[in-house]
Amino acid sequence: MENLDKIKFEQALKRVKRIKGFYTHALVYVVINIMVIILYIQNLQPGESYFQFKNFQTLLFWGIGLLAHGLSVFLPNIILGSNWEERKIKEIMDKEKKHNWE
Repeated sequence: MENLDKIKFEQALKRVKRIKGFYTHALVYVVINIMVIILYIQNLQPGESYFQFKNFQTLLFWGIGLLAHGLSVFLPNIILGSNWEERKIKEIMDKEKKHNWE
């Protein structure tokens, strides 16, 4: 049973690191894009509109990457359930235990 607890702890630690990585990515996305927006606004020519595709490329394409990162972190729990990993670990360990006994 102690081995199962160790495995659960290691998986929980790995999951926390993935979530932390996503939050760090999101924070960097916001900070960098605020700076990019400020630079674009400062470099506008007189009479030029800010609302041009070139001004939103970084937001859009990096945003798609951030969305993919978020889905890879949070979607497995939404689809498979929050305790799917625990059930799968138990199933695999039970199969291995049964296999070792035969």
